[in-house]
Amino acid sequence: MLTKRALFPGDSEIDQLFRIFRTMGTPDENDWPGVSQLPDFKPVFPRWEPQSLKSVMPSNLCSEGMDIFLKLLTYDPRKRISARDALKHPYFTLAV
Repeated sequence: MLTKRALFPGDSEIDQLFRIFRTMGTPDENDWPGVSQLPDFKPVFPRWEPQSLKSVMPSNLCSEGMDIFLKLLTYDPRKRISARDALKHPYFTLAV
């Protein structure tokens, strides 16, 4: 929303998925327990190693913004910040 463009713009679902994988790495059971059991997960997906998420972060993002950005971009839903907790995050609660 900060840049007014998609973070991982793809021209199809698979292209968008692979753009995510190229940056965040292809998830496996270590990153996201249960991912291999998802209906559309394919064990033949190309394997990419995670890159620094700073390459997709807006350059003008403050430290609180970087923190919530990283907490939101987490594969494992059990480790990802909840919507409730995200709204309480300092990024949204600090005076601008």
